[in-house]
Amino acid sequence: MTTFQRARSDEQREARRQAILETAASMMSEMPVAELSLNELSRRVGLAKSNVLRYFESREGVLLDLFAQLARDFLSGAVGQLRAVDVRQPVQERVISVSAALASAFAAQDMFCELLSSQAGVLERNVSAETVVRYKREGHAILGDFAGAIHEAIPELDMPRAREAARTIMLLVGAYWSHAHPPQAVRDAYATDPGLNFLPEGLRASLERSLTVLFSGLLVV
Repeated sequence: MTTFQRARSDEQREARRQAILETAASMMSEMPVAELSLNELSRRVGLAKSNVLRYFESREGVLLDLFAQLARDFLSGAVGQLRAVDVRQPVQERVISVSAALASAFAAQDMFCELLSSQAGVLERNVSAETVVRYKREGHAILGDFAGAIHEAIPELDMPRAREAARTIMLLVGAYWSHAHPPQAVRDAYATDPGLNFLPEGLRASLERSLTVLFSGLLVV
């Protein structure tokens, strides 16, 4: 392990924060959230655990910041895809196009979806109210931008219904991702009896169908 040297400037402190976040992202490409420990994160980033805790109050604090970064990145890509939808199409065709685009976008972002599925049960525990307030405010802003992009693609959905759609989509993605990535014992059971599979169509197809139903329903309520 390298000898710790205190970061003296704001730039140095931010660089160290980013190094910790990048290391956490690298670890998540190798292991599930449940196996990512603060001890191993500290070892890989080259700092004592107490020094990592100078920048983040806990393992969950690291993961919350990583989740926020991934959410911003995901939104930029998703907005681009939604803006490519031809608003001159009949509304039901646009619903199908938007649902397909979003399902594909979420299915391509495993790390973001895994953190989303862990948000309420894991990431929001072992953190202070101050951290939660900061994270929730940023999350609400990201969700608002997402709702705005949905409204632009399907203007027949006013902003209150677009915001409802955005919230519901996040809940659906978190739940579907968990069922599409079960633990080994569940995968073994499915291999023994495929009829037991709770989500046989997989994440993308199941999500696309549910988003089409969600948007269609919101258009008539």
